[in-house]
Amino acid sequence: MNQSLNIIITSLQSWDIPIGSNAIDIAKEISKNNRVLYVNSPQDHITAVKKWGIVKTIKSLFTKNDTSKTVRKLNNSLYVLDLPFSVWPVNKLPDGMVFDFFNKLNNKKIFLFVKKTASQLNFDKYIHLIDNDIYRSYFSKKILDPQLSIYYRRDNLLGFNYWKGHAKRLEPTLISKSDLVVCNSPELNNFAQKHNTNSYFIGQGVDLSSYNPTAQVVPPKNISGITGPRIGYIGDITSLRLDAELIYNLALSRPNYSFIMIGPEDKHFQTHKIHQLTNVHFLGRVPKNMVPNYIAAMDVCINPQLLNEITIGNYPRKVDEYLAMGKPVVATKTETMSIFKDYVYCCSSLEEYTHSIDTAITDQTESNSKKRIEFAQTHSWENNVNYLIGLIKNNLNFNENVLQKY
Repeated sequence: MNQSLNIIITSLQSWDIPIGSNAIDIAKEISKNNRVLYVNSPQDHITAVKKWGIVKTIKSLFTKNDTSKTVRKLNNSLYVLDLPFSVWPVNKLPDGMVFDFFNKLNNKKIFLFVKKTASQLNFDKYIHLIDNDIYRSYFSKKILDPQLSIYYRRDNLLGFNYWKGHAKRLEPTLISKSDLVVCNSPELNNFAQKHNTNSYFIGQGVDLSSYNPTAQVVPPKNISGITGPRIGYIGDITSLRLDAELIYNLALSRPNYSFIMIGPEDKHFQTHKIHQLTNVHFLGRVPKNMVPNYIAAMDVCINPQLLNEITIGNYPRKVDEYLAMGKPVVATKTETMSIFKDYVYCCSSLEEYTHSIDTAITDQTESNSKKRIEFAQTHSWENNVNYLIGLIKNNLNFNENVLQKY
């Protein structure tokens, strides 16, 4: 018999964020069979003053137990908590005792309120899932006292400037004191395993409901006039994540191929010499619902990552989207990409990229396309969350079998 769980989620991302979010997708999937309270992070005092004004911000300092009008009930099992107060801005404080003092004040204020709200929602026993929220959830286990404290490591935040002041010290400790750690890539899990042996790679969920490779679609107007073979990338075009020199040299070495880059560019790409090449086409941002149409118009899809401490452990959701449309994919080789090794051409050099793209252009058999589609569909949110719930119940001694690892 399946027993319903109560799960509280704290995340770096607000429920109302306009871009995709693992935490939100996980919350929605979990709530199909369990109850979920998703906690939106509070603003800091400086941001609050700018938005609310001084009087309201000062009043928020004294908010303790007023939970009225703070909970949104999205359905019978999914709630969103909007915290009605602001907290101290701590990131620029010197690392150590001063930071810990004010961060602990923030944690105490947040989680006493969360605990009060959970009680009002009859969450008598609950699990706490921390979505990469290193600072605001650092002291949560002692204050919230959940049945199980889970740290979800889905990004290596240590590579971002914002987190460099404190996360290097705090994240390993947060991992070690969590009851369970789950990660969405092998690389991220390798780090977690060093600090907590009860760490697992659980894979990644992707919403592929809009990716129908059998649908008859007309190529978008801004791509229909571009001759093939079309080699395409869709996503943010930033120097932090993409290898501009690799893309430039690929296009330079294959002048008869059309390289199509779809997504917003950062300044590095906007001023790069790649714009001088006539066979490279930057189309800008496209509506999310049109992404499958653009993928359908490609002959080969690419993910030319720049390898650094931020990207090396990333799970590339776009690769699943490419595969879900049956397209051959050529991508930079990483440990995480080993998941895709039987379905994707993984490359470590310009020579490997050019050879793989040449080969992939002819790799359009119905059998190969079907294998790609079927593999991509295994990375559903349902499978991802089923594995997570299996681990939770196993840690709670439910004596249920945990799903096989990816």
